[in-house]
Amino acid sequence: MEGGWQAVDDYIAGRLLGDDDALAAALANNEAKGLPPIDVSPAQGKMLFLFARIAGAKRILEVGTLGGYSTIWLARALPSDGRLVTLELEPHHAAVARENLERAGVSDKVDIRVGAAADSLATMADGVPFDFVFIDADKQGNALYVAEAIRLGRSGTAIVVDNVVREGGVLEADSDDERIVGTRALFDMLAANPHLNATAVQTVGTKGWDGFVLARVR
Repeated sequence: MEGGWQAVDDYIAGRLLGDDDALAAALANNEAKGLPPIDVSPAQGKMLFLFARIAGAKRILEVGTLGGYSTIWLARALPSDGRLVTLELEPHHAAVARENLERAGVSDKVDIRVGAAADSLATMADGVPFDFVFIDADKQGNALYVAEAIRLGRSGTAIVVDNVVREGGVLEADSDDERIVGTRALFDMLAANPHLNATAVQTVGTKGWDGFVLARVR
């Protein structure tokens, strides 16, 4: 079955995405520099691009840069005067991302902030709101990151949180895996928060069985 998921993802990418030298170079550079291969898939990257476009986003917040693969997709969705702030814990990852963003020609739209995401978010004033937020970092912090996205957003801000199914692990109420514990805490928070309208969608593909949350600030 998993081989079939890969083949379908390849078919989708071949028919609807085509070749992209900058994105391919980013993935190759990530591998060469020793980054873990946990980027979103090409089809998921295009989905993020389309979500941001549909939202009419001029300001985007990303929590979890890694090597900047998803950052490139999101930056491309911005208008010429748009801005993307992306948060990355690891200085090495951030340095690789800067290389990739520069090569892709979008570095002028992106502000990479290095450090723990919770600390970076705490220093951000709720001034000009973000229109779109993508969260793909440590799963233990997801509930906090969504709460901060609400604070830094506005009515209508769209929020996407990746990796929320975890091959069905989200059903394991007694799990001691911090990623699953954090994901279940996120669902509890989403269910109880009156400021959000949310759903979650399961996915299969090159990244296995997982899923994402899609939410809108009321």
